[in-house]
Amino acid sequence: MANETGTGEGNCLGWATRDPSGFLSPYKFDRRDVRSDDISVKITHCGVCYADVAWPRNHGGDAKYPMVPGHEIAGIVQEIGANVKGFKVGDHVGVGTYVNSCRECEQCIDRLEVQCSKGAVRTYNSVDVDGTVTQGGYSTFIVVHQRYCLKIPDNYPLELAAPLLCAGITVYSPMKRHNMNQPGKSLGVIGLGGLGHMAVKFGKAFGLKVTVFSTSISKKEEALTLIGADEFVVSSDEQKMKVRARSLDFIIDTASGDHPFDPYLALLKTAGVYVLVGAPTVVKFSPVSLFIGMRTISGSATGGTKDAQEMLDFCAAKGVYPKVEVIPIDYVNEALERLIKRDVKYRFVIDIENTLK
Repeated sequence: MANETGTGEGNCLGWATRDPSGFLSPYKFDRRDVRSDDISVKITHCGVCYADVAWPRNHGGDAKYPMVPGHEIAGIVQEIGANVKGFKVGDHVGVGTYVNSCRECEQCIDRLEVQCSKGAVRTYNSVDVDGTVTQGGYSTFIVVHQRYCLKIPDNYPLELAAPLLCAGITVYSPMKRHNMNQPGKSLGVIGLGGLGHMAVKFGKAFGLKVTVFSTSISKKEEALTLIGADEFVVSSDEQKMKVRARSLDFIIDTASGDHPFDPYLALLKTAGVYVLVGAPTVVKFSPVSLFIGMRTISGSATGGTKDAQEMLDFCAAKGVYPKVEVIPIDYVNEALERLIKRDVKYRFVIDIENTLK
């Protein structure tokens, strides 16, 4: 079992919440010893995801305390087990939203482990097969099976790699699955937060014409100049929405606030694809919005290790970088409050290596 700060015990230092307040403070706990297929990763950076608000505050009713959040982990290999292949001490690696799966089902065989039929073991707030509760990346190191470690190219900054491991893969995976990598096609991106800005960046790297849809005109300048979108539309402007009917091949919806779907579905061309990666409380649309135009609506949650490794290599090759604000660990509670208010451009990343002591 983990041990709290002050006992002098525990081989790993992290920041944890002890209750649904979500307030984080220093916490010592034990990581397992390195097994034959394990890699021990010295964590240098960890991205801050909205999950780090929701799970610590028990929004889903399944919180396990004490809880160390963080599932956008970047770092350096510091030890490997005897059976580890393809990794060595000193390698730059990442760990995303899950750290175990059955490795036997159809999804795992296809390296789509996040969809494991027996349930993927999340990087934190999850019960692993040995009965221990997983703890995340707001900590000095992590021990994980080699299957769930990803190689980060040496030329790619670790602080920029971290957000790719949740925000990045959450949009990259469905974009590849639905062939949204065809140059000259058109993509609409709903919302311009951590996920939305990565959808724009991937869209441009794939050669797409990208239009951002937002309820806030204040995001126009940053969408066009900072992130690189081709067009910007205020979605509450009914006239501007109507003139764009049947203009898009694809839509990625990253908005988590409740919003209407029919006006956006009407923007799709015949056989257009709408992918939902945000988490509104209600998804409601008319069946006619699908019938007319043979449209498809799909959902997606992060991605498997195959897609994640491909994404990291693609980002390094194409120079695709998220926009981040690097923070010290002792600023994390303020950062979480800012995240709730959407006051971040576009992902907080904790400098674990230099500030978690």
